[in-house]
Parts: sequence; C-alpha cells; structure tokens
Amino acid sequence: MMNTEKPRILIVDDEVFNLQFLTELLITDHHVSTAKDGPKALQLAQSLLPDLVILDVVMPGMDGYEVIQALKANRKTRHIPVIFLTGLDNARDEEKGLSLGALDYISKPFHPAIVKARVNNILELVQHRKLLEKIALIDGLTGVPNRRAYDERLQHEWHRACRSGEPFSLAFVDIDYFKQFNDTYGHAAGDLALKKVAQTLNSVLKRTSDFVARYGGEEFAFILPSISFQNAQAFATQACLEVHGMGLEHKASSAADVITISIGGATTLPARNQHLGAFTKHVDTMLYQAKEARNRAVWSFFQES
Repeated sequence: MMNTEKPRILIVDDEVFNLQFLTELLITDHHVSTAKDGPKALQLAQSLLPDLVILDVVMPGMDGYEVIQALKANRKTRHIPVIFLTGLDNARDEEKGLSLGALDYISKPFHPAIVKARVNNILELVQHRKLLEKIALIDGLTGVPNRRAYDERLQHEWHRACRSGEPFSLAFVDIDYFKQFNDTYGHAAGDLALKKVAQTLNSVLKRTSDFVARYGGEEFAFILPSISFQNAQAFATQACLEVHGMGLEHKASSAADVITISIGGATTLPARNQHLGAFTKHVDTMLYQAKEARNRAVWSFFQES
C-alpha cells in the first residue's frame, strides 16, 4: 500500500463463521468492521466511510444487491468499492452484481490467498484514486491547495455557514510588488519566493477548519469559518507579520526592503438569501484598499443591503 495508514474494510455477512474467518484473515493489515445485515451495513458505511465493502449476496431480509443499490444511491457512499461474497455459481448472478457496481467477486468456500489478493488489488486502486484526487487539488509549485480546491471549499463552507448562522471570514492575499521582484531577481527566485510565502501562510493556520490556497499568480486566499471578526482580523495581521519576518530581500519594493503581503478580508454572518458573489466582491474591494497602502491587512464587517 502507498498509504501507511491501515485501510478500513467493512465485511457484511449473516453467517458468524464467515465474519470471523475474514476478520482474522484481514485484521493484521486492515481496520475491520462487521455487520450481519443490510441495514446495519448501510449505517456503518455512512458513518465509517470504509475504503472497501466486502458484501455477501444472499442474506435474509435485505440482500446484497439491495445493499449495493442503496450504497450507490447515496452521495456519501457511492464511491466505496464493493466486492461480493457468493456461493452462487451462476454467470447471470455475477453479471447482475457487476452491473450494479461491484468491482469483483470472492467465491465460497474461501481460499485465503485469493481473498487477500483480490482485496489488495482493489485497495491499490483506491489508493491510486485518492492520490490522483489529491494531486488534482494541489498547486504544483507551492504545495498548497489550488484554485479548484479553493472553489470547492468555499462553496462547502459558505453553505454550511448559511445553515448554521455562524460567522464566516474570507481574505485575499497579494504579494507586494511581485512583478518588480521577478524583474529584479529572476523568475527562479520568484518561484522560490512563492513557495516560501505559501509555506509561511500555511504555518499561520491554527485550526483544522482554516484553509489557504493559491488563488493564482502571486495571490492567495484564506477561508476562515466560525471565527469572530476580532480573531479574523488578528489572524490576518499576524499573517502579514509572519511573511515580513521571513526577511526575504526585496530591494525593488517601496513597501519594505523585504517581501511583504497585503491582505483584504471581511467577516459576515451569512443568511440563506445572502449572495456569495456579493461577499467575495466586497473582499476583493478590501484587498484593493490594502494594496493602496501595502504591507498591511484591511478588514471589515460585511452585511448585504
């Protein structure tokens, strides 16, 4: 496995012997959870979001076909791969399971080596998919989330704030006189400066909910959910101080003799009828004001009229 964290597997079978056998076979290299019926399986899949579901086809009440259909119909669980367990020896049954979204079959009676091989093959695919998804959301130069990741996170956090009524803060960041820096020191030095600024901005984040992304060029963005106006403003001021404190020479800047940033941000209490576009436009105006003075954070409270 490429990931050092143990993958999580959910095994679903109404026969206790099968659950015990598969658990003992897989528990060394995986986190294993079990369920004896379909409803319990769906509940665990929703809460645990396992990397793989090993699902018996024939079960009383809700059978495996019904369970996989429910998994694929749920936005939270539709991506979870499924391997069917079956004692059936019928091509039509196998075709049905594959058409419903199963990736593989394990036949009963179990052969330990075959079970491990099929499970590991699927989990390798899962890890590759996760890696590709992660790469797609990371800026290749700076290593922080990219514009696509920012757009997705902004929508998610904004809608959550609209539902909860908690304060929401957003900030745009611009490196002061960055064109002049590139002209003076060269683009290789400019790329290195972007990396260092990104690392510093990322180091300022203190909560798991705080988020920074490269917005484009020499611009970055902070998303700060559930934070007060005063704390958000203090956060932005600290970010400016941290970047200034890097001491990265910038003789072509009229703001300071080192690289600095300007931050424009705002805090709001979003309501369901409030428009995100109006709020981001206001934040952009705050950045414009910050760039008029340079090397500072300009913050305001926004209330849509």
